[in-house]
Amino acid sequence: MDVLSDLLHRARARNALVRQLIQRPPWSLTFADAPPLTVVTTLAGHASIRFDEAGTAPVRLSAGDIALITGPGRYTIADAPSTPPQVVIHGRNKHLVGGRQETLGLARSLGPRTYGDGAPGATVMLRGAYELRGDVGDRLLGMLPPVATVPSGPATRAALDLLATEVTRDEPGQDTVLDRALDLVLVLALRAWCARPGRAPAWYQALADPAIGDALRLLHEEPGRRWTVAELATQAGMSRAAFAARFTALVGEPPIAYLTGWRMALGADLLRNTEATVAAVAHEVGYDDPFAFSVAFKRARGVTPSTWRRQAH
Repeated sequence: MDVLSDLLHRARARNALVRQLIQRPPWSLTFADAPPLTVVTTLAGHASIRFDEAGTAPVRLSAGDIALITGPGRYTIADAPSTPPQVVIHGRNKHLVGGRQETLGLARSLGPRTYGDGAPGATVMLRGAYELRGDVGDRLLGMLPPVATVPSGPATRAALDLLATEVTRDEPGQDTVLDRALDLVLVLALRAWCARPGRAPAWYQALADPAIGDALRLLHEEPGRRWTVAELATQAGMSRAAFAARFTALVGEPPIAYLTGWRMALGADLLRNTEATVAAVAHEVGYDDPFAFSVAFKRARGVTPSTWRRQAH
């Protein structure tokens, strides 16, 4: 499994909140409690995304464009940058801030997960919210700026059409279908965004190198294995010195430092999300000695595994 696939598999959507808006201008939705990651797209018409932070320019979405928004800042999605807030959303609760005539359409249900006035020629917007948690989720979010936009294209359009079809259905297993459809949109959007020059993190660019890409895949497939630089170099068909130098140049850190960072991320999430003992977590991520794991974890996180677990809960 390659690095991006591993991150996405571990941080995939669960109980994602997916909603569709079909509304004529003017309309405006302010999201006060932004989740860690939001996927926004317009299927018809256009939209504008503006942020409360000073100095952040509004982002315009045309039909088929996708925006990936990383939290936790407050933001507004509207038909135009100048449209004042009409509805403020806190989690799953809506607060109307405009007059009744102005906001009635935004609050009207048109069917499962769909709101608006449903008028011909209206803007059609989809929004999917990810509640990513944990260190693995943070590594995925670390790929992105506050907002990353992906222009409309054939690769993403088919996935958007699937999500748009499924969001209005209400059949057995529908939540799982929506989670996976949203995952597909996210994967394709991330891949398209990372393909643009100067956007992808170093490790993503390193995946294109046959030797280093294979080494990264091995580290993610078997993080608990007792890897050495010499063994990784052999797997890559390179000398130890040449492999270490190339890995460091492409990824931005030495092989064992990368492996340790990944193990600490996995360990942190296991401590947070499971009842496994520290010794069991240590073994899971490649440490036969729980004390050695605790020393490495404290060096990376500043606290012991036991303290981390208590603070996480």
